[in-house]
Formats: sequence, structure tokens, C-alpha cells
Amino acid sequence: MDGTIRIGALLSGSGSNLQAIIDACNSKRVDGKVVFAGADKPDAYGLKRAQENGIPTFVADYKKITAQAQDGSIDKSLPGDFDLEQILASQQLISESFDEERQARYFRARAICEAALLKEMASYPFDLLVLAGFMRVLSPYFIDRVNTNPKKPRIMNIHPALLPAFPGVDGYGDTFRYGCKVGGCTVHFLDYGEDTGPIIGQKSFRITSDDTLESVKARGLNLEWELYCECIQLFAQNRLKLAVKSWTLKNGSIFRRKVVQISA
Repeated sequence: MDGTIRIGALLSGSGSNLQAIIDACNSKRVDGKVVFAGADKPDAYGLKRAQENGIPTFVADYKKITAQAQDGSIDKSLPGDFDLEQILASQQLISESFDEERQARYFRARAICEAALLKEMASYPFDLLVLAGFMRVLSPYFIDRVNTNPKKPRIMNIHPALLPAFPGVDGYGDTFRYGCKVGGCTVHFLDYGEDTGPIIGQKSFRITSDDTLESVKARGLNLEWELYCECIQLFAQNRLKLAVKSWTLKNGSIFRRKVVQISA
């Protein structure tokens, strides 16, 4: 792939990262076009941003879908290709300390909502899916149906911290409260864990004694808009390659990890 790409976006809130991507596509800083924007709740303001730019939108209302499934039988609402054993074998989201029934309930509910997302997305062929403030963890059920080629991941996420530090929902808040002197943001490909996928790019900024949580968030958000578009453009230029790297530790054990290599 090298040239104009079709970009799908999922969001939950204001959609400021989506707006940055739309603007970058319009100004040709990104060789791409946003072909849909989907949300997990109907009042997400990012949907309005997309509609104002002539981009098709849809909602897969997680809260409503889950409630409807629980009113009847969740098992009856499950997609036909749902395989609990396969998902439990690959997932890295729930600790093994959780009993099997709790894990099963979680991933059944997730798959029902994700099947609704996938059904909506099926109307819009895309090359890259960007999570633009999508506040739902995606399970292996969803990931495996988008990443059909394991060697070429195509789900990208932006996180408000310098991973692997401070994964989770409040990266800037965690960074600030910990007393860090440096903050930042990270773009990575999605994998089966929470904010654990191979890192594509990072940007950082200094945090001083004069900063507040609000100023840290504002500075980070401005960097997010730059970084996300830069990483999407690298994808459009076919410059991102997934590789497995190995390191031998002092105790003789071997550590392996998937990393993203950026070609010239």
C-alpha cells in the first residue's frame, strides 16, 4: 500500500483527534480520506464533526445493546462465529485470578457489541482503523476480524502517556499526579492487551512546577494531533513494518517482543 488510504474512525467523545485527521487529509499532509466515523454512544460530539465534513457516521450503542442482550438471553445474541475458548486463550485483558464465568460474561457482552460495530463498518471498506478517543477496550473477537493478516496490523490507537508508563483511561492525570517531569503521548498498533501494542511513535514535553493538570492535558492534546497524523502518513506510505526482536538477558533468559520498524 502506498498512496491514498481509506481511514475509518471510532470515537466516544469530542473527536478532536478525528478533526485533526480530517484537516490533515484535506491539506494533503496525510494521503488519506476518512470514510466513516462510528461511536459507542449517540451523543458523541465527534459524530457531528464528521457529519459537518460529509463523512458517514453510525452508532453502535454499547449501553443499549448490552441491556437488550441481558433482557433476553446473552447466548442467543452472540454472533455465530463467537469462539469463547479461542478468545480466552489469546486475551490479555482480564487477570487469571478472575473466575472463568466472570471472564465468559465479559467477553460474551463485548462480542455482542463488537459484532454490531463490525456490521456497521462492513458498509465502508477501509485500509486503516484509527481509535480517536474510543473509550472501549476491544477484544480479540473484534481485533481478529479487522487484522486479517497478523503481519500487517491495521488498528491504530493514541494514548495520553509515554507507554509503557501509565496505561489505562487517565494517562495525563496519572503522569501529573505521579510527579513526572516529562509527559507525552504514544501511537501504537492494537494488540490483545490494554495499551500494550507495538509502539509506532511518541512525542514528549516537559512538566514544570507551574503546570496544572489542565495545562498538561492541553499541551499533550496538541502533540496528539501532530503525532497521530504523522503516524497515519507513515502507514499510508507503507513505511511501517512489524518485526519480532529478541534480547538475551543477564540471567540467560530470552525476551521477545514485536516492534514497529520505520523504513526510509
